[in-house]
Amino acid sequence: MPLRTVKSNIVQSIRAHRVADLQAAATELGHHFLYASLGDAQSKQDVLDTIAAQFKLPAHFGKNYDALYDCMTDPLHKSGAQPGFIVVLEHIPANVKFDKEAREQLIDIFRDVSEYWGDRKIPFRCFYSFAVARASDGKAPIVAETIEGAEAAEKMPTDKLVDVSPLALRMSSPFNAGYWLNAA
Repeated sequence: MPLRTVKSNIVQSIRAHRVADLQAAATELGHHFLYASLGDAQSKQDVLDTIAAQFKLPAHFGKNYDALYDCMTDPLHKSGAQPGFIVVLEHIPANVKFDKEAREQLIDIFRDVSEYWGDRKIPFRCFYSFAVARASDGKAPIVAETIEGAEAAEKMPTDKLVDVSPLALRMSSPFNAGYWLNAA
């Protein structure tokens, strides 16, 4: 049984789960699968616009957190029996315009939605990941493959890193060997 070790109503980091596996689990369980790739979003409004478009929220969606909560709860509940939900929010921005507080507010909305469905005994699992810090020109940082090639690689914009977890850093390999070799 897919997701047998994951609580039925939870919001958690995507960790070892792959999006394709989560989508397959949703299909096997007969649940709705909602996916939003937020990698291009920079601000709260961008995040809400992207979620609205990718979740196909109704035109009257007010594009604020309260409206997001409302669209994902009561109207769906009133529209008939729901089998369950698996939601993926991939690459939630981690930048100055969408800071730690904004990320926590977004995740809290999905926790509230999960609680809403949990009260109605409907499974709602939400998985999320954070975007990795980018260079100031908007491009992903170049990572040296070897120590010899470190000088040719772009320096990591360490002054631009904003609240990126060690796990995200390890998974994305933003380590620049040249930075550490030159620091001595």
